[in-house]
Amino acid sequence: MRDLLGGLLSLVAPLRCPGCDEPTAGSTVFCTSCTALIEPASDSGAVYEYGGPVADAIQRFKYDARSELGALLGSVMAEEASQWAGRVDAVVPVPLHWRRRRARGYDQAALLARPLASSLGVPALLRCLRRVRNTPSQVDLPHAERQRNIAGAFATSALHGVGRVLLVDDVRTTGATLGAASEALRAGGASEVHTFVLAARVLVQAT
Repeated sequence: MRDLLGGLLSLVAPLRCPGCDEPTAGSTVFCTSCTALIEPASDSGAVYEYGGPVADAIQRFKYDARSELGALLGSVMAEEASQWAGRVDAVVPVPLHWRRRRARGYDQAALLARPLASSLGVPALLRCLRRVRNTPSQVDLPHAERQRNIAGAFATSALHGVGRVLLVDDVRTTGATLGAASEALRAGGASEVHTFVLAARVLVQAT
């Protein structure tokens, strides 16, 4: 019955590829053309390398008011999350500052965290970690400045009975944001903090 209803729904409102916004066939997330251009991440802390259709999907998700892509992209992360099964007690998203969340209308990492937590059978703790400083965008900053920019930007409530945390975000570049958030979670009582992102930027080392 569920498959039948899903098929009927796809006829009325076909699923669209988050990379190119074209209808997709069957149950695939990205269309065939976009899938051919996507690179899997080289480490277990990310699903994809950032670029091409993945970058386009994240841009739509974050900046084009496409909050519905959160469940879709979160399901992609959930499919790759078996490595964390039984190893974490909760999923925690890297939060936006409340001013930026108000302007955007949603917190993209929180939308990714929900399906991921559900697949692991653990709670998604959406309020225990807070961004207490509205830091400037990290996008154009070099690594050292990213670390200074984000230092002390997070605070956490006490994590009662939650020792092992899976910290989730959409993109990892240098890891400065994830590092600062992890430090705050450990200060709040987390014994282990693992990180998992949808996409990781591959940085070219200067020679």
